[in-house]
Amino acid sequence: MEPMKPMQPMAPMPPMEEKDWWPPGLGSPASVGAQDEWRYAFFPGERRLAVEHNGKVTQYDTGDHAIVGVSQRQEGSAAAPVFTSQHGVVTLAVLKPIS
Repeated sequence: MEPMKPMQPMAPMPPMEEKDWWPPGLGSPASVGAQDEWRYAFFPGERRLAVEHNGKVTQYDTGDHAIVGVSQRQEGSAAAPVFTSQHGVVTLAVLKPIS
């Protein structure tokens, strides 16, 4: 019977690559987040908020809002994200969509 050979150490796993889901040209977001079926990324230099819901990405002009947080509010039978800025609560309905 042969003696046991030492096991090879495990190789480190390669880092996970997360593909940017927001439109190209916006650069790196200052903040990103996700809640339920929603994802968002805020780009203060471009004054843009990218929001993905059910695979569709929409950009919004944030004006002078600096998005610092997100929560969720029930609107009828659907839930929608509600953002927080230095001016208080901001809903997607008050932001201008960019086509």
